[in-house]
Amino acid sequence: MAEDKIRLIRARNAQRGSFKRQGLSRKKKLDDTWRRPRGLQSKQRKGYRAKGAHPQPGYGSPKAVRGMHPSGFEDVLVYNLADLENLNPEIQAIRIASTVGNKKREEIQKKAEELGFRVLNQKEVIKPSEKKAAKAEEKSEEEVSEEEEATEETEPEEEEVVEEAEAAEEEEVKSDE
Repeated sequence: MAEDKIRLIRARNAQRGSFKRQGLSRKKKLDDTWRRPRGLQSKQRKGYRAKGAHPQPGYGSPKAVRGMHPSGFEDVLVYNLADLENLNPEIQAIRIASTVGNKKREEIQKKAEELGFRVLNQKEVIKPSEKKAAKAEEKSEEEVSEEEEATEETEPEEEEVVEEAEAAEEEEVKSDE
């Protein structure tokens, strides 16, 4: 059954049409999302071959894989831990809703990992206190590097000091003569 679905998903992807909006190549401001051509003289609306395909029922995917994620799993939206109870990890993959906060997201991700679910929109959750600590650490590193650069610029190197001393001695000798 799984191999058959994978074959159908590949077939769906192979026969998918690329539906270009009329005038897309001429105007930069047009999005490449499909819009039905409505002009009276529109060649694309009339169905001329070279003017681009229209979305039609023939381009639809097989019923067995319709709405399925390309990985072969059924996509299920999850809002809380209770939503995970009646799901099958062999057939379904979860997508955590965008309205779920970081705390609950972290709990859902841990529970999903325990139950063997695939999370389609997995995200590393960083606590605000950890963010502050990381920022403070970066700032301290920047300050240290700036201080090192400042000390290098203000302190003359030993070679420069020796050269300046020799130049001063030569001037004294010339002035004495």
